[in-house]
Amino acid sequence: MDGRKNSTADDCIEQVDQAVRTLFGKPIGSGRDNPAQTIQDAELSATEKAESLCLMRVNHAGEVCAQALYQGQALTARRKEVREQMEQAATEENDHLAWCRQRIEELGGRTSLLNPFWYSGSLVIGAITGLLGDKWSLGFLAETEDQVVKHLDGHLQRLPGADNKSQAILQQMRADEAKHKATALHSGGSELPEPARQLMTLLSRVMTTTTYRL
Repeated sequence: MDGRKNSTADDCIEQVDQAVRTLFGKPIGSGRDNPAQTIQDAELSATEKAESLCLMRVNHAGEVCAQALYQGQALTARRKEVREQMEQAATEENDHLAWCRQRIEELGGRTSLLNPFWYSGSLVIGAITGLLGDKWSLGFLAETEDQVVKHLDGHLQRLPGADNKSQAILQQMRADEAKHKATALHSGGSELPEPARQLMTLLSRVMTTTTYRL
């Protein structure tokens, strides 16, 4: 390492590379094994397979949003330790991206056509929250993860009982998201005002409803 600081052009190229990997390529994760890799794939009916596919597509899109949020927040974080925390969380979210994509392919489906839209919008939101200050950026992260945990709880109940592979993936994702929330609060995240939390819930519902179909 020569210790050279990245130029603006370097940062832009890195962001484009991250976006392409997130949306179309193979994201760089932590190297963890897929929690479903040793589980025997059960025989699902056409209706069960369709439901699992739609739910996993929503979860994959949610991870696309999370990846963009973390990247946007890391770009504008003021403290080095906060920036590094965002980057570490993004790496673990990349694991989720890969696991969800693999499961979608196993189910014979595709990821959401709207992912580029979700990514660009989330990147902007992440950058804006970072500019508001680290305590609000961390608070936004904590609230996001809290809503994701609740969302995953709902999906774990809705998944077909025989789909043990998807269940295993979502359970590990839930554990990771809960950890990210706790870390953000421990690092000084502030609780968001109620109107901000309600707006986040509304936007989440729009994303999940449309992605379930598209």
